[in-house]
Amino acid sequence: MSLPRRSLLRAASGALALVPLGGVTVLRAADPDPLAPWAEAPRAAAHPDPRIRALSWAVLAPNPHNRQPWIAELPAAAPDTVVLRCDLDRRLPVTDPFDRQITIGLGAFAELCRLAAAEEGRAVAVSPFPEGEPGPRLDGRPVAILRFGAPGSAAPDPLFRQAAARRSAKRPYDTARPVAAESLAALGRVVAAPVRFGGTTDPDRVATIRDIAWRSWQIEATTEAAHLESVNLMRFGRTGVAANPDGISVWGPGIEEGVAAGQITRESMLPGGAGYRFMIERYAPMLAATPAYVWLTTGRGRADQLAAGRDWLRVNLAATAAGLSVHPLSQALQEFPEVAGPYAEMHGALAPDGATVQMLARLGYAAPVPPTPRWPVETRIRAV
Repeated sequence: MSLPRRSLLRAASGALALVPLGGVTVLRAADPDPLAPWAEAPRAAAHPDPRIRALSWAVLAPNPHNRQPWIAELPAAAPDTVVLRCDLDRRLPVTDPFDRQITIGLGAFAELCRLAAAEEGRAVAVSPFPEGEPGPRLDGRPVAILRFGAPGSAAPDPLFRQAAARRSAKRPYDTARPVAAESLAALGRVVAAPVRFGGTTDPDRVATIRDIAWRSWQIEATTEAAHLESVNLMRFGRTGVAANPDGISVWGPGIEEGVAAGQITRESMLPGGAGYRFMIERYAPMLAATPAYVWLTTGRGRADQLAAGRDWLRVNLAATAAGLSVHPLSQALQEFPEVAGPYAEMHGALAPDGATVQMLARLGYAAPVPPTPRWPVETRIRAV
C-alpha cells in the first residue's frame, strides 16, 4: 500500500498514533489479521483526534467489490475537517465505467463516519462535491468535505449500534421464513430524500427480479473483460487476503487446503475451470433462496449517488437491527454494453418513472457470516 503523505496514522503496540514517515511505503506486520479493523474501531475511542475515532468506523462501510476506494485527508490547517477523495486506482472501469457504484461506496463511508461522530455527540456536516460534480468519471477533486462540530452538537443515532455487526450475507436465505411487511416498512423509514426506497415480498415480483438478476450474472460471467475484472481482484487463501485485504476474498475452512494444493487458483476461476463451474453451481440456488428484494432509486447526479450510499448504509444497519440478512446484487444495474438489455428490464420493473436504480439487494434470514477483510484505517488516511 503506498498512499503518498507527510504523516500517517499507524497502530503500534495496541495504541493509535500519528507517525511521520519519510517515504511512501506503509509498514505492516508480517502476518496481519485482515479482520483486525473490525476489532480496532472501538479501541480507537482512546485516540485524541475525533476525526480518527470516526474514520476507524468509516472504513467498515459497504462498498463495491470491497475496493475500499476512500482517501481521507486531514488538513493540518483545519483540525475539524476531513476531505474525502476517491482513490482513482481502486475503481472498476469495466463493470462500473462511470464510477457510479464507487461513488455509492464513498457515500456509505461518509455516513458511517457521521454516525460514529454522532455517537459521541459531534455533528458532521457533509458537503458533496464542493468543487463541482465530475463526469463522466470521478477525478482528483474532493468527493465531499466533512466538518466536525463541537461536543454536544449531535445526538446519537440508534442505527450506529449495529455498525460492528453489519454484514453482506452471500448465501441462501430461509425461504420458510418470510419477511414481514412491517419489516420492509421499517427499512424504508431510514431513507430520506432524494433517495426513494422500494421493496417486495410478492412471489411473482420476486421471481421477475430474480430472473433478470440471474441472466445479468450470466452475462457478466461470460463477458471476458467483466469477468476478468472480478477474477483479477480475487485474493486466495489467508496469506493472499492478509497481503491485500480488499477485493474478493477466497479463503476460510475447506478453501485453504485447495489453495495450498494449487487446486483453487486464478486460472481455475476462468471459463472451463473448476472454480468457474463452482461459482455457477453456487449462484443459481442462492438466488432461488430469496424471499424478498429491496432497492433504492434516485435521480442521476453525483450528489444523488452519494445520497444513495448514505441510505444504503442506513438500510443495512436497520436490517441488521431487525435480524435480517442483506446481499447486494450489482449485475443488472451495471452500465457496460453487454448488460444493457437486463439493465433496461430491471429499470422498467423497479423505476418505470425514469429514476435510476442505485442499489438492489436480496433480503431474508440466514445464518451469521463473518466480516469482510479491511485495510487498516491508517492506510486510508493522509495528512496534508
